Amino acid sequence: MTSTVFTGGSLFDGHEHVGAVDAVVVRDGVVTDVRRAGQGRPRPEPGQQVVDLAGGMLAPGFVDAHVHAVQGGLERVRCDLSDVGTREGYVAAVAAYADAHPERGWVLGGGWAMAAFPGGTPTAADLDAVVPDRPVLLPNRDHHGAWVNTRALELAGITAETPDPPHGRIERDADGRPTGTLHEAAMALVADLAPATTEAEYDAALLAGQSYLHSVGVTGWQDAIVGAYAGMDDPGPAYLRAAQRGVLTAHVVGALWWERDRGLEQVADLVARRAAYSHGRFRATSVKVMQDGVAENGSASLTAPYLDRCGHPTDNAGHSFLDPAALTAAVAALAAEGFQVHVHGIGDRGVREALDAFEALDDDLRRAGRHHVAHLQLVHPDDVPRFGALGVAANLQTLWACLDEQMVELTLPFLGLERAGWQYPFGSLHRTGARLVAGSDWPVSTPHPLEAVHVAVNRWARDEAGRGGTEAFLPEQALDLATSLAAYTSGSAWVNRRDDVGAGTVAPGAVADLVVLDRDPFLGPVEEVGATQVSSTWVDGACVFAV
Repeated sequence: MTSTVFTGGSLFDGHEHVGAVDAVVVRDGVVTDVRRAGQGRPRPEPGQQVVDLAGGMLAPGFVDAHVHAVQGGLERVRCDLSDVGTREGYVAAVAAYADAHPERGWVLGGGWAMAAFPGGTPTAADLDAVVPDRPVLLPNRDHHGAWVNTRALELAGITAETPDPPHGRIERDADGRPTGTLHEAAMALVADLAPATTEAEYDAALLAGQSYLHSVGVTGWQDAIVGAYAGMDDPGPAYLRAAQRGVLTAHVVGALWWERDRGLEQVADLVARRAAYSHGRFRATSVKVMQDGVAENGSASLTAPYLDRCGHPTDNAGHSFLDPAALTAAVAALAAEGFQVHVHGIGDRGVREALDAFEALDDDLRRAGRHHVAHLQLVHPDDVPRFGALGVAANLQTLWACLDEQMVELTLPFLGLERAGWQYPFGSLHRTGARLVAGSDWPVSTPHPLEAVHVAVNRWARDEAGRGGTEAFLPEQALDLATSLAAYTSGSAWVNRRDDVGAGTVAPGAVADLVVLDRDPFLGPVEEVGATQVSSTWVDGACVFAV
């Protein structure tokens, strides 16, 4: 029998701040005892490991309800631009990577921020200056657009005469010539030509992503696209291999990708893939439907058109990738097969269409499914209370709810004053009874839960995170600290159906998926929550990361 006792600090139990505890005891991967202050430590056991919290806080391990771990890991081992923030910095990083890897026929990677470029659209000319002879393909942080050089455009045969593909757009100059940014489905025009990623590369990417997520306290997650997308092959086989080899240390749910160019005939394929992929700590029990795009490039689906820079309505209201009737039919078919449905909804029309589809389900089937809508950037006030009423979970990426450059430069001018106030309504969702779950969408943004929690409670991001200042964005929509932490622990564990073993909580009988934080964020000013760091991470009672 293995035994560990955590002592010398405080506890957040997944629902509330317990405060100081004398000890939390774990035996054979399960929490067996929680001794509150004054109850004393239990008698030491032979060979028992003692973890001194050193005044920090023990909490359930974070569960990321919307992340792309293999994609993020792949970028970390390629030309990783995620820690750079300027046009000049990106160009220099690409040049350094290309110089260091002359043997690679393509320069691949990604992670650039749209706000670093005028209009959010970088140009091929900048890449041509440092990599003129090899194709370059670099998706941005949200993976709804890609930066390519002239060589890549030439190989793909993209010219002024090339039409925009369905569900995509080629950025062009005044004469119609492609400038070097490809939006949505247009990315595939180049991505389909890139060399195939090998099985070994995908395996290494998964382990790199897992290691990074453990380092920020994440013990489990839901991979939001398990399928071929944006130049990546289906990561499902990599998860299966890792689970079979015993190197998948996290508990993972895979959201199988709904191919929007196919119909209900794919449901049988998804059922077969669920059975084939599910093994050990990996379960492919969810299905991801991307209903719309993103606001920054005008592809998020809105109930009224975007504005131009002068505040006048345009003829663009974004795009719903699935017709509402097709979405309703897909949700019904998937729910009937026992799938959870995980919908990407950024714009208010996309969110409404998702809720309409869930509302059409039988009430018992809807609530049993634990369905959720992710992102929720723009939610019409009429739709906010529908989440609680329908039992549809609100999957929050709270890090984005701040006045960063992307919001100020690429979003607010095109929404107008009234709609700008509908963004990221976390507080209203909570007050109207919505079940909150939380995730990062890494590699779109940092996977560090404490940085996201900081924005949730302050509505501004710490400068150290590379984002905005201290002006709160819609502060009435802030969450309290316990609610935000609960969304990232017990909430996300619920959406991943691991509440049956107590994941997301610290209580006798609960699985020992735990994180040790270097301080108790409840004891300091709320403005310092984001400074909290992870000291160690534990899965099933075993340490998977330690400083």
